[in-house]
Amino acid sequence: MSTVKEAVEVEVPVSTAYNQWTQFTEFPNFMEGVEEVAQVDETHNHWTTKIGGVRREFDTEIVDQLADERITWRTVGGDAQQKGMVRFQRLDDSHTRVELTMEVEPSGAAEKAADWLGVIDRRVKGDMRRFKEYIEERGGETGSWRGRVTPG
Repeated sequence: MSTVKEAVEVEVPVSTAYNQWTQFTEFPNFMEGVEEVAQVDETHNHWTTKIGGVRREFDTEIVDQLADERITWRTVGGDAQQKGMVRFQRLDDSHTRVELTMEVEPSGAAEKAADWLGVIDRRVKGDMRRFKEYIEERGGETGSWRGRVTPG
């Protein structure tokens, strides 16, 4: 399993950054290769991705979520294996550090080669830069979900 970590500082309050990240259906607007994210319920999403010509569909489950602090997920079902956490750190009233850590298990020769060449790492870094641009250009979130999901 490969670990990818990236952080960006965004020029919005922590609640704005967090609220936008809870809008999973908006992810295709800033995540390369993500074609669609459908929210199934409060803790499950169905993803359709196309990376390097390979289309994948898989589900994720939120396993821990605390407003303005963190969201932790894992894949369930499908052939993609990953888990991760995004953390939100208030820097001041109008700046937030957003840090994403993902563990990804590439499957198949093409994905393993892409991982070895650093493609996954570069993609995540690009996604985080695009999230920064997306939220700062908007100046506000497109929605929010501030419920609590507890592990276990």
